Amino acid sequence: MSKLVFVCCGFVVMTMNFNSEYSYSRSAVAGGSEKQSPESTPKPSASADEEIVEETPPPWENLSKPADAKLRHILNATQYNVTQRQGTEPAFRNRYWKNHAAGIYVDIVSGEPLFSSDDKYDSGTGWPSFVKPIDEQFIEYREDSGFFTSRTEVRSKLADSHLGHVFNDGPATRGGKRYCMNSAALRFIPRARMEAEGYGKYLPEVQEK
Repeated sequence: MSKLVFVCCGFVVMTMNFNSEYSYSRSAVAGGSEKQSPESTPKPSASADEEIVEETPPPWENLSKPADAKLRHILNATQYNVTQRQGTEPAFRNRYWKNHAAGIYVDIVSGEPLFSSDDKYDSGTGWPSFVKPIDEQFIEYREDSGFFTSRTEVRSKLADSHLGHVFNDGPATRGGKRYCMNSAALRFIPRARMEAEGYGKYLPEVQEK
């Protein structure tokens, strides 16, 4: 053991015994504790209460529209007539006209995201009505001219399904549009199922009720 003497301005201010065999790591000086090796560092473990929900790919990705024969098989008569033959279902006797649950409405054929429950309102017409689409990129418009009438048809972009029509008599405070849709062209996905079915990015557009 050796003794070190510290001298300041000609005066002895400190003496300290020094063991030459003692060694230390740079990390102990800087951080106050010795650095652990990667092997000794404990890894966090997932809690038993944590549930990992994996979002499935969007159903409309790489969509290839089914042939007419298959559509006749997977759709019921009303769904096929509405989406493929531009039909109209009966008012007040359809699935979603008075549905008030939180969720997203998607195309019955392709799953394209179409409308949010936040934008649905009671138009008094007997069909599900919305003030706007949830994502305009999946909507197409066509002029639908008939005898003494001219309307704007609404179709899904990828599946090319007939959805309904849009009118200019909607709520003025919400844009003035009324998207009058056929329930038979839609599938409703509750908010709690949206992420699991590939619609997680649209959750901010759908508020819980």
